[in-house]
Amino acid sequence: MVIESSERGLAWRESGWLVVIEFALVVAIYLGRQHHILKVSATPYLLLLAWISLRLRRIPWKQIGFMRYHSWARTLLLGIFYGLGLELFDLFAKQPLLTRLFRKPPDLSSFSAVRGNLKFALAMIALIWLLAAFGEELVYRGYLMNRIADLGRGTRTAWILSLFVISALFGLSHYQQGLTGVIEEGSDGLILGFMYLAYRRNLAIPIVAHGVCDTIDIALLFFGKYPGL
Repeated sequence: MVIESSERGLAWRESGWLVVIEFALVVAIYLGRQHHILKVSATPYLLLLAWISLRLRRIPWKQIGFMRYHSWARTLLLGIFYGLGLELFDLFAKQPLLTRLFRKPPDLSSFSAVRGNLKFALAMIALIWLLAAFGEELVYRGYLMNRIADLGRGTRTAWILSLFVISALFGLSHYQQGLTGVIEEGSDGLILGFMYLAYRRNLAIPIVAHGVCDTIDIALLFFGKYPGL
């Protein structure tokens, strides 16, 4: 009887229906944010959902990759290297191409107050590391990619599908930046997702890369040197 009860509990936690319920809640969070029912951004609410899901399934954050890669020195060096590379690719290749294609740069008007305002710029950098680097990587690459892969039983095909679906969702979550911003951010999500998978589903490297990339953006906005603005 104890064994049967334990098996039923395990089956419930691994059920595909649980994944469906979680994604219904993800949709509800996005709708709530779009209609301004939920404040700030969707990330804190998605992070809370991720924490509840992992607790219910008795999965530690470490199991979805929230740990250093071999050593902190290697983790930071790789993260900084990829963050710089991603930023250079965005500024001098991808963004100019998308701007020419859609005749409009990404809408970064919500960051206009950063220019020349040191206190605000520093506050934005702190917020970016908390919500974007840590929050978004834990949510999109760590939680959501794993949940879609769970639906496909963790096969190679399931992970590839997960990578593209969540990258598209990541791009759409930046809808306030317009079509150019959505596509740019979606492709960034794809690169960060590849990074996550390439390093055996390690989140630390994408977290550092994401934070470095966004920090450079804020610095350029502060000095009024962001290309196209």
